[in-house]
Amino acid sequence: MTIKTLSEELANNPYPGRGIVAGRSEDGRHAVTAYFIMGRSANSRNRIFVPDGEGIRTQACDPSKMEDPGLIIYAPGRVLGTNTIVTNGDQTDTICQGLMEGKTFGEALRKRTFEPDAPNYTPRISALLDVRGGEYEYRLSILKSADGDPSSCARFTFTYENPRAGEGHYLHTYLTDGDPLPSFEGEPERVDIRGEIDAFTNLIWENLNKENKISLFVRYIDIRTGRYETRIVNQYKAAVQDS
Repeated sequence: MTIKTLSEELANNPYPGRGIVAGRSEDGRHAVTAYFIMGRSANSRNRIFVPDGEGIRTQACDPSKMEDPGLIIYAPGRVLGTNTIVTNGDQTDTICQGLMEGKTFGEALRKRTFEPDAPNYTPRISALLDVRGGEYEYRLSILKSADGDPSSCARFTFTYENPRAGEGHYLHTYLTDGDPLPSFEGEPERVDIRGEIDAFTNLIWENLNKENKISLFVRYIDIRTGRYETRIVNQYKAAVQDS
C-alpha cells in the first residue's frame, strides 16, 4: 500500500466526518493518535472536547441549544492500563468493559454495530493503542452497514505490530460529502506521521475543512515510559454560564 501524505488527504476531502489516526512518531519514540470530529448541522457543531481524567469527552458549547445528545455526547478517549482507546462513539465504554472482562478488542465490539442514524448508518470506528514494556502495537476497527443495508453489519479489524517510525493509518467515517453520506471503504489509509506533537496537531487542524471542522484531540505516548502529552483544539468556545 502506498504511503499517502496526511495533509493532502485531509485538505482534499471536504467531509471525512470523524477520523482516527494511529501510528508512530517520526523519531520512533512515541505512539501517536489523533481524533477529529466534523459536523454539518447546528446540533453537531454545538460541541467541544474537554479533558476527562486521562481521557476526553464531548460537551455542549451551549447547553441551552442542545437538541439531541444521543449520538454526539460521549467519551472519545479513555485509558485502561497500558491501553489507550479512541473511538467515534460510546463504544469506547463498550471496549473498556470488554477488556476488563478478559475479551479482546474485536470480541468487545461484537455487541455493537453501526450508528442508527438512517439513511447514513454512520460507521463506528475505533482504535486501541497498546504500549507496554517498550513495545507498541495498535488495532483499528470499523463496523459498517452493507452498502447502506441496515440488516447486515460488516466488521473489520486491522492489527499493526511494531509500527514503523513516521508512519500510521487513517480511518474515517465517510468517503466524502453526500446525501446520504457514503461510508468509508477499504483498508485504513497508510499515511505519514511528521513532526512533534504541536506540529502534527497544527498539520491536522489547518488541513481540515474550515466550514465543517469542530474539534481535534492529539496524544503522543512515550513508548519507553508510558507518559503522554495531549493537545485539544476546539473551533467553538463554551458558552459562559451564569452562576
